[in-house]
Amino acid sequence: MKVLAIDCAASLCAACVYDAAAGRELGRAVLDLGKGHAEHLMAVIAEALNAAATDYPGLGAIAVSVGPGSFTGLRVGVSTARGLALALKIPAIGVTTLEALAAEAATAFPGRVVLAALDAGREEIHAALYDKALVLTYGPAVTTLPEATALAMDNSAVLAGTAAAQVAGLDGRGFDIGPQTATADILTYARLAAAKGEGERPKPLYLRGADAKPQAGFILSRQQN
Repeated sequence: MKVLAIDCAASLCAACVYDAAAGRELGRAVLDLGKGHAEHLMAVIAEALNAAATDYPGLGAIAVSVGPGSFTGLRVGVSTARGLALALKIPAIGVTTLEALAAEAATAFPGRVVLAALDAGREEIHAALYDKALVLTYGPAVTTLPEATALAMDNSAVLAGTAAAQVAGLDGRGFDIGPQTATADILTYARLAAAKGEGERPKPLYLRGADAKPQAGFILSRQQN
């Protein structure tokens, strides 16, 4: 089965085609955009398909990063994955950024508990804890830096994600640290999705509301008759 993986959770707009039976990547395309995923995602997917010498009818599943991450990017990625899956009559499979980061950390530090932690701003951390078999044991949840550090200490965890250095720095002792990025490599999402198989339809994992607020200058006052 060929899996098309899509990731718009952070600044990257990424896609790859993965041959699950052979266990190898066939082609990929990645743009570091920051913003503008909606305008570029379909072209990135087309480039990945071309690099893999395949087309939409050759796909068996769509994998997509569901967050936590960019509010708008997640909506773009998940809606695209679900739309393609519906049109092609194949499953769409969601993978969280936290489990993908934990999987990469576990590759570097096998047989260890992993705490995946992303800096969420407002002095908050998006965190999830995975046991030695990468089974979720805590989260995904919004927590504080002291709480995340205590969780890492109590479990002698390997750290991963953008908040890894913050968690390690608060305690002052040495932690093993995996990838300190906001998202994992696109191939990691494809591999995890292929291992999961079909489940519930993916939806964005929003652990809190959007940061954007209405601009007061654009609010029209109600006219009295």
